[in-house]
Amino acid sequence: MDSTQMWDTHEVLNQFDELAGFNLLEADPALAEALKRNGAMHHVPWLSRYAQQLGEPATWALAEQANRHTPALHRFDARGRRIDSVEFHPAWHALMELHRQQGLISLPFEDRRPGRWSAWAAGFYLHGQVEQGTLCPATMTTAAIALLQKEPALWQLLQDKLYSHAYDPRDAPVAGKASMWLGMGMTEKQGGSDVRANTTMARPVAAGGRGGEYLLRGHKWFFSAPMCDAHLVVARAGEAGGQACFYVPRWRPDGRRNAVRVQRLKDKVGNRSNASSEVEFEDAWGILMGEEGRGIPTIIEMATYTRLNCVLGSAAILRSATVQALAYARRRMAFGRTLAGQPLMRTVLADLALESEAALQLALRLAQAYEHGTDEGDPLERAWKRILTPAAKFWVCKRGVELTGEAMEVLGGNGYVDTGLMARLFREAPVNSIWEGSGNIMCLDVLRAIARDPESAHLLLRDLSDACAGEAVLQRHARSLVRRLSGPPEQLEAQARRLVQDLVLLAQACLLRRHAPSAMADGFIATRLDAQSGGLVAGAFDPCGLDIAAILQRALPA
Repeated sequence: MDSTQMWDTHEVLNQFDELAGFNLLEADPALAEALKRNGAMHHVPWLSRYAQQLGEPATWALAEQANRHTPALHRFDARGRRIDSVEFHPAWHALMELHRQQGLISLPFEDRRPGRWSAWAAGFYLHGQVEQGTLCPATMTTAAIALLQKEPALWQLLQDKLYSHAYDPRDAPVAGKASMWLGMGMTEKQGGSDVRANTTMARPVAAGGRGGEYLLRGHKWFFSAPMCDAHLVVARAGEAGGQACFYVPRWRPDGRRNAVRVQRLKDKVGNRSNASSEVEFEDAWGILMGEEGRGIPTIIEMATYTRLNCVLGSAAILRSATVQALAYARRRMAFGRTLAGQPLMRTVLADLALESEAALQLALRLAQAYEHGTDEGDPLERAWKRILTPAAKFWVCKRGVELTGEAMEVLGGNGYVDTGLMARLFREAPVNSIWEGSGNIMCLDVLRAIARDPESAHLLLRDLSDACAGEAVLQRHARSLVRRLSGPPEQLEAQARRLVQDLVLLAQACLLRRHAPSAMADGFIATRLDAQSGGLVAGAFDPCGLDIAAILQRALPA
């Protein structure tokens, strides 16, 4: 045996792969407690089976393959016919099928039992810890259900396809498929977040718009998941040219491909398993949803749901990054002991753990608000839903971007290599801050919601104040927030980010005090709301008086 052969037989010491082969739900006491608290225990058995399947090494391998072998656009077939087909790696289809089989697409609308929104949120959160790109079409399809239910004729045609638990990847007319996926088309080159600047036009097929059929001409700069069976698209319609919302299928009712021309797929920083595209409408056939001139309020209703998904998605990324960093640090040796045994590293890991659970607690509280915060439901729940959803999207998604970088640093060079999980989480994190409204848009939306319904804002702030009764730091924070939010509107906009940040921190602190062990609540309050203790980067606080061991054990039971 030569020296090369001898070297190949030696084990590489002090190197560890990403954690795999574990049940994601059983390793997450905070999630398990939330499901019990929110009345979703009847969903736990299947969620646990799903969490076990997601945690298997084979599923992690599928996620890696789906992101390494990115989608490919085929605009024409071998005989020059326009097909605009997007080809995906088999790993993508395997992950899509896994998610669809759980019934998660339609769970919040199909199942009427209490706890359904928490169970749905848990399933989304668990899947997002392993792979995020497949959740893009899932997000839009679930969010579209609420809109389509208001269109009786369309709903009658599509309900069975949307409620189906079967995965049908065929590019074919919806009528002959077992299930369907929906996307959305809003963004144009010249407008971005300003949807009112969109120029895509829709003209009625029949005079006066009778029959609801329109032909669309124009472009979309970001057309999410172009392989979906249909998209909800915003375009100008009518003599006044007001924005309207249209259901635009991939195939026309007569069996012909619709004239939605995919120009190219975006080469994105992250979310690489999923296809995002630029398209041109060349008299694409569509059906009007709602009224002409009401397209933006219609699509914003859908965005209310997708923003919750952004919060859950970023919370999932934070959770995955925290778990991987902690698992690695417990095994990796440096300077004679494990990384997790080093005092400063323990402080950094504790900071990640606190941020991760705070994000989960807020996301699950919002899920409950979506279950009870209907127009006819509890006004306090509506306040949580309307005000805290954009606030949480702003803050949790921002924190996801920052702290995946911190988690990557725990692994050092092993975290920075592009073939590892940490690199994918790091690239993935920014999309949730950008999609469905950037940070500034979210903060302004919070201020608009408060100004539009001050009574709801009062209910929300009173709820938070009641939750922190007897806790001086939280009460001081709440009083300051109430005072600042009552200031002149022209002054609020410039400081909107700070106001929204403080609102979310107060909400997270109250939720942790209500539902988490004292070690978690004490740690969060001391490091986020006590100006004497908190720092500007992860781990930049004095851990004296905090139960770091309990925080780390809570994050990932050893």
